[in-house]
Order: sequence, then C-alpha cells, then structure tokens
Amino acid sequence: MTSRTLRMRPRRAAVFSLHTSPLEQPGTGDAGGMNVYIAQTARQLAEFGTEVEIFTRATSSDVPPIAELAPGVLVRNVVAGPFEGLDKNELPSQLCAFAAGALRVEARHEPGYYDIVHSHYWLSGQVGWLARERWGVPLVHTAHTLAKVKNANLAEGDTPEPRVRVLGEEQVVHEADVLVANTEFEAADLINRYDADPASVATIPPGVDLDVFTPGDRAAARAELDLPEDAVALAFVGRIQPLKAPDVLLRATAELLARHPELRERLVVLVVGGPSGSGLERPRALQELAAELGITDVVRFLPPRSGSALAAVYRAADVIAVPSHNESFGLVALEAQACGTPVVAAAVGGLPVAVDDGVSGLLVDGHRTEQWADALGSVVLDPQLRARLAAGTTAHAAQFSWRSTTEALLDAYAQAKMAFHAQLRIQEVTA
Repeated sequence: MTSRTLRMRPRRAAVFSLHTSPLEQPGTGDAGGMNVYIAQTARQLAEFGTEVEIFTRATSSDVPPIAELAPGVLVRNVVAGPFEGLDKNELPSQLCAFAAGALRVEARHEPGYYDIVHSHYWLSGQVGWLARERWGVPLVHTAHTLAKVKNANLAEGDTPEPRVRVLGEEQVVHEADVLVANTEFEAADLINRYDADPASVATIPPGVDLDVFTPGDRAAARAELDLPEDAVALAFVGRIQPLKAPDVLLRATAELLARHPELRERLVVLVVGGPSGSGLERPRALQELAAELGITDVVRFLPPRSGSALAAVYRAADVIAVPSHNESFGLVALEAQACGTPVVAAAVGGLPVAVDDGVSGLLVDGHRTEQWADALGSVVLDPQLRARLAAGTTAHAAQFSWRSTTEALLDAYAQAKMAFHAQLRIQEVTA
C-alpha cells in the first residue's frame, strides 16, 4: 500500500447500491457479480480500517433498517417506494426518495461523517452525485455494466437499455471524481463511448475469494450433487436472462449429442441460477428450449447457491460455460478457475482478462452453435487438453484477490480526494 493511500485512507465510506443489496443471493433477480464485489470489498475495507455503510433500497417490510454484514460493515435498508413490485426500469422514479433517506442518515451525524462516496451502477451514481454536492466529499463510481456497450451487444430478442439510463450514465461519468473500470476494455469504453477524462479512470480488476474457491475432491462434489462419478458434466452458473446466453449452452449441447450420440448416457448439463431481467418475462423459457431441443433428460436446473455449495458445482464440472453477450468482467469464470475447472467463455467484455485463452480455458468468438459445440467438445472429449487447461487454472485465478482489489480501491479513493480538493481550489480562485 502506498504512503499516499495511508495518509488519505478514509475513516468512513458511504457505499450506494440502490437496486440490489449485498445481502441478497447472487444468481437471481438483480443480484449477481456486483453483489459479490460490494460485499467482498466492504469486508476488506473494514479490515484495512475504513468503516463502511452500504445504502440499499429496502425490498421487504421484514428487513431491519440496519443490518451488520461484517464487523465494521453496516447495510442500511432505505425505504424508497413500495417494498415489492418494482423492477429495475421503474427505480428511477424512486431516486428522490432514496436520496432523501440517505441524506437524512447523514444529517443525524456531525459534518464530515463520511469521507467518500462510492456508488455502484448508474442509479446509485445519480444519488452519489447529489451526496457529493451536499456532503462535500469525493465521488468514486463503478458502473459494472454500461448501457451503450450492452445495446451494442444485444442478444436476439433482448430489450435495449432505455435512453434514460444512457443519459444518467453520461451525467455520472462527467461528475465522478474517479471512475473504476474492471478492465482496460471497460476503461476504453468509458473514454471512447462516454468521453470520460482518461486521468479520472482507474482500472482495477475484481477479485475472487481464494479461501472458498479452491480445488477439491471432485468425487465428493459429484456425490453432493448426485452426479455419477463418470459423468461428462457441463455447467452454467448465473442469472437466467438473454444477456447471459444460457441458451447457447443448451443449443451446443444438442449439437454435441447429434455428433456423439454415445455421450447421452453420461452427459449432464447443470444450469445453476434463477430468472432475471428480461428473462423474468418468460421464466420457463430455458426449460421450454431444452424440451424443444430434446435434451431434457441431460439438463438439470438448480437454484442459485453460494459459498461452499457453489464451489461444489465448479469442482464437479468438467468445464464451465460462460457464453454471455456482454460481461464487464466475469466473476463466475474466475471462481471456476480458482476451483481448478477450465472455462469456455465468449470473447467479450472483460472475459479475455478473466480467462487466459489456451492456458486456463478457451475463448470463443461469437455465439454460433457450431463454434460452441466445437469448443466444449474439444475440452470434454480430449482428456489431455482438459488436463492441460485445468493445470493452468489456479495459477491464473491466484493473480486476482479481493485484498489486492481493495488496496487498489484505496489508492483510487486517495486519487479522488486529491482531484476533489484540487477542483475546490480552482473554484475558490475563479470565484
């Protein structure tokens, strides 16, 4: 950690995650990699001595106003609109209510209670922008996904992100003191598509919990999931929506069985997750597709899971498929590799960083069924290739940890403080 970071380390950070709580189970609804990111970095910040308060929208009357995520990390459930019945596209109507709730919390403390605001996703960025002005503290913003990028990589039949989001993102990019990008690819998108100041963009890759996601006993993992020990196991982990493209895996599975009918006796495809986003419009669309393709006998749908239960899925599989149309990074790919399992992923977004092509997995250009059947088949049908890729997984994953991510975030906070105070001095001179 740099001396600058130590000098300017915040005492207390306000983290805004309006549309999803870090307490929610990733893999369904709006909960996913962002939830993991916020929870893990908050824990690490607290261990470094920065208290964290995470502001999120209450989605149930049963949740307490304040919950402890970990020592030094509080989650504040802010009442903003009805508890149930709001999807992400309706949440802009509750920005004022959410902002008012956050401002009331700060008003109960002495001035300067929070040293910095870190907002996640564009909705939170809008509130973070206001808090920056009202509290007189720097704003750090992490987009996680960008509307212009998503709209340029839509799955067939998926709904484009609305103009209100594009405009909101442009505003936050302009107002934030520091923008955190997961990869150089995302940094380039912020600069080229949103006219972000290159000096304000910090590239900080996410991490992986290297204590939870480790290689383990594959036979035990398969027994836990009731899989035959000699199964040929493919798996998809994530939210069930067109953007994540689990349909690509099912279509490739049908193609593999057409090419190798003998596989049907041993092939098992695990789909772990729940409907999300536009996938909520047809929550059983994937089951219907499996029936249409004639592969219901080899596909198993499992609910979302985390921790050791999720690690068991990774360890049990021969390969994890990540066929997304867009990923700002791809935590699933990293978690799978940390467990020693190769990944076949789409060469989009941050996945070329999360997966070392030819070393810890394979990258596929595009989403054509034949390409995916080729890639998946080459791994599961060639024991030597699978063993060589598996041998490269843990070393690649070990380069990423939440501790190193958080150390870099603390540097970004210091950078934001300096940028914010430099701007204040300029305003004073020109006033």
